[in-house]
Amino acid sequence: MSTESRIRCQKLSNRIMSARDAAALIPSGANVGMSGFTGAGYPKAVPQALAEHIRDHRARGENFRISVWTGASTAPELDGALAEVDGIEMRLPYQSDPVCRQKINEGRMEYIDIHLSHVAQHAWSGFFGKLDIAVIEVVGITEDGRLIPSSSIGNNKTWIDQADKVILEVNHGQSAGLEGMHDVYYGTALPPRRKPLPITKTDEHFGEKYLMCPPEKVIAVVETDAPDRNSRFSAPDENSRRIADHLLDFFASEVEKKRLPANLLPLQSGVGNIANAVMAGLNDGPFNNLTAYTEVLQDGMLDMLKSGKLSHASATAFSLSPEANQELADNIDFYRERIVLRTQEISNHPEIIRRLGIIAMNGMIEADIYGNVNSTHVMGSRIMNGIGGSGDFARNGFLSVFMTPSTAKGGAISAIVPMVSHVDHTEHDVQIIVTEQGLADLRGLPPRQRALNIIEKCAHPDFRPRLRDYFERACNSGRGMHTPHLLNEALSWHHRYEETGQM
Repeated sequence: MSTESRIRCQKLSNRIMSARDAAALIPSGANVGMSGFTGAGYPKAVPQALAEHIRDHRARGENFRISVWTGASTAPELDGALAEVDGIEMRLPYQSDPVCRQKINEGRMEYIDIHLSHVAQHAWSGFFGKLDIAVIEVVGITEDGRLIPSSSIGNNKTWIDQADKVILEVNHGQSAGLEGMHDVYYGTALPPRRKPLPITKTDEHFGEKYLMCPPEKVIAVVETDAPDRNSRFSAPDENSRRIADHLLDFFASEVEKKRLPANLLPLQSGVGNIANAVMAGLNDGPFNNLTAYTEVLQDGMLDMLKSGKLSHASATAFSLSPEANQELADNIDFYRERIVLRTQEISNHPEIIRRLGIIAMNGMIEADIYGNVNSTHVMGSRIMNGIGGSGDFARNGFLSVFMTPSTAKGGAISAIVPMVSHVDHTEHDVQIIVTEQGLADLRGLPPRQRALNIIEKCAHPDFRPRLRDYFERACNSGRGMHTPHLLNEALSWHHRYEETGQM
């Protein structure tokens, strides 16, 4: 690998070293901020070398653990490798790794699940403690030491600003054409010194194209040549297509009623096959000149940019299949004019989300009959991934939509239940619920009308009669009529599943 094209700063040329030597600079007990957001832009070599370093310590009977802070989820080379050797003491703010998930749910790894827009502010305020080291993947380093961001920005600016020391991974496997796609805002501040964020359109740039890092902070530069590890998305199944169709029909109705403009409002979409199915439906649908202001840009949005249905998109990271990643690299000049990647404190900022009027579309694990949504915990106490940015967008968007198939585990679990086993989004932040069965528009409805809509339009027919029965008996119980519940039965469905494997 040539250092000439990617590491152009002479001050840092003498800090190039192996991943193993760089990993040895990270001490046990350190708080380490690493780049990475939904499997994009994470360091590829240093975490794996650090896992080997930890394994060597354990072989000598020595404990070695660190706390890992990121933008969001990463990949097996980071979360998986460090979790396998029991190297993570505490993890924040979002993860999706199966080994991490198991250890968190076994009580062997501490985990802070937090709204993604809050992370930078909490770090600045010292709520997580002192950040010791940042490990950041970049595309390259300019002559004057500016850093060319990679395929995600996430919390990288905050980690570099807050950390005492910085390790850089310069990845030749990321397209050099990413240079110029980023917008890094250096005007954020803590109260009472905050100023309005100067953005009124999704494609506006108001920051820098580069990350800034004093060269004296950089203690190591490691060269890599590896792609982001993202999985292929499954083709939309029948349930995903039906959910997408319900949502597209709803959008068309809202346009006809003049509640939405003909090109809708800026779109935000969570990660997953249902989200991609919705994007595919929009790509084939009647809406043109669409825009996006979101966290993550998936295959579906890339397809919409290519077709012209989507004029431009703002995000903090990519989450692309290998084929879509190749498409991005092959046509990087085209996409660089239509995509802007921002820090996650800006991509998820409530002020901007409210101003632009975002249509927020996110997945969920379950919803109850009044519209409370659980998006993080299975059966109330076992974390799946985390809240991510869904709360940032649901609470502040113009429309908040939550989507899921109506059943799981082959029909053993209903996604519509009397009472959710864990609340991430209260009924006050949930406007639209969609399953393959239908769409419930909850806007302007009091609790009992919300319940009837959700049961009749979203619940699976196998569970609908039992939900009706629960609701009717709760209404007739004499215990209160605003939000009727039978407290001795409200979580009985979850308890029954834990006991029998069937709700």
